[in-house]
Amino acid sequence: MIDNDPTPATRESTTASARQRAIEAYDGARDRVSDTLGEAPLIALAGGIAAGALIAALLPRTRSEARLVRPTARRVKDTARAAYRAAKDTGTDRLNELGLNREKGEETIRSLLQGVTDAARASGQAALDAARNKG
Repeated sequence: MIDNDPTPATRESTTASARQRAIEAYDGARDRVSDTLGEAPLIALAGGIAAGALIAALLPRTRSEARLVRPTARRVKDTARAAYRAAKDTGTDRLNELGLNREKGEETIRSLLQGVTDAARASGQAALDAARNKG
């Protein structure tokens, strides 16, 4: 009968080498992360935020969490709406100062279409006149 059970020394050696490989893999990963953070900290920050948002989205929200977060979420939403309105109003006012508004745009498009129509009509008339004179 063949005994396939490794000896205690063999088991210990296997455990030590697996432990050593895990330590080396951890050290290598840590070095790569450190290099990445040093070279592109904003990318690492964005990745961390994205990972956190993904984890948060996957976890169910508890009632107490919803109750505690609701006032802050409402405040953030109201602030975002106010910022959007302010940006929109400021942009609209600035475009109006420059004469770039809806009415001016519609007028410009009408004028452009009228010019294209006039050019097409004149070209057609010239072609017709040239054909009559040739024949």
